[in-house]
Amino acid sequence: KDANAALLSNFEVYQLLTDLKQQRKESGKTKQSSGQQNLNTIMYETLKYISKTPCRYQTPETVREFLIAMKDHKLTK
Repeated sequence: KDANAALLSNFEVYQLLTDLKQQRKESGKTKQSSGQQNLNTIMYETLKYISKTPCRYQTPETVREFLIAMKDHKLTK
């Protein structure tokens, strides 16, 4: 499957952003280009918004169980 065409759940986006935030904190780089600053702003705003949703409390197992339960309903994108 085409990785660029895949849909992500809010949980996956939350996990990705929190992991990136942690990596950046550990690397400790301070000088950033304006494009990098814009990306940081987008990441911050997205993480701020998505942290207020239930995905913050989900686990990979609960998402997997949900997808398995919904498989029989043959929902489309």
